[in-house]
Amino acid sequence: MLKSARKQEKDPQGRMALTDHLRELRNRLVKSLLAMVVASTITVFFYKDIMEFFTNPILSEVGCEHSFTDLAEASGEAHCARIVQNGLLSPFTLALTVSFSSGAVLASPVWLYQLWGFLAPGLHRHEKKYALSFVGAGFPLFVMGAYFAYWSLPKMASVMLEFSLIGSDNQLPLDGLLQLIMRMILVFGLAFELPLLLVMLNFGGVLSGKKLIGWWRGMIMGITVFAAIATPSTDPISMLALAGPIWVLYFGAAGIALANDRRRARRRAEGPADDEASDLDVTPEDVGAVEPVGASRDLPEQATGERSPANGYDDVT
Repeated sequence: MLKSARKQEKDPQGRMALTDHLRELRNRLVKSLLAMVVASTITVFFYKDIMEFFTNPILSEVGCEHSFTDLAEASGEAHCARIVQNGLLSPFTLALTVSFSSGAVLASPVWLYQLWGFLAPGLHRHEKKYALSFVGAGFPLFVMGAYFAYWSLPKMASVMLEFSLIGSDNQLPLDGLLQLIMRMILVFGLAFELPLLLVMLNFGGVLSGKKLIGWWRGMIMGITVFAAIATPSTDPISMLALAGPIWVLYFGAAGIALANDRRRARRRAEGPADDEASDLDVTPEDVGAVEPVGASRDLPEQATGERSPANGYDDVT
């Protein structure tokens, strides 16, 4: 059975045997899962508030305040919808899904810290600094994208209901609606991570700042097309709400990449850091002319002509 890795003395350079890595991974996974279970247990008591937080903006935009019969008699062109739940087990299953999802988000500081604690020992000092900077920048970018999704969803729902047939009843299954909301939040949040990904590729030496600047036409077109697909509504406001910030973040990432390229050039001129290996020049070079050297097969004592056999042989074998 694997023993705890904490009680063992740690290597100052972060080196571990394979079994020690497995112990460390097991301990951090257990801590992360326990944090998620505790957070999910807490969110169970607030799952209705969580669902209302996501669905109330849509209901305020397209919700039906009267019965469908009253709406049909009052105006044949009125379009609204009601949220419904199908099946006896649907409320319980949905409550578990919302609680576990919310618990994973609530416990994110714990499992992100455990992930960092598992990866940090194998990083250099500058790599740790960059990793912390990327995590610190990635979280607000994702929250910003999630907010834009939360803001645009009610407007999108209003436009989508305009395609309903006159006199038809619109019912929105709650589980499907929450899946759509979570999908939109995830898509918008990851879209806002694109500039951070470009900066990471630049810091890794894959992309240069000049190359990012040279791609600006294609990137603007690609971001615009993505925004048009990610926002099903036909109004340009929702599309620009997603595309505009990503345009700004893209050019900001290109500026950071250019500054990093200049910094890297100065650093190469100064030489490597204390914890980095020097670059070795392994280019083959011409050794020049070969000077012949004569060698005698005789031993020093045999060079005088006096040979004394050793173990029955005239030379050493």
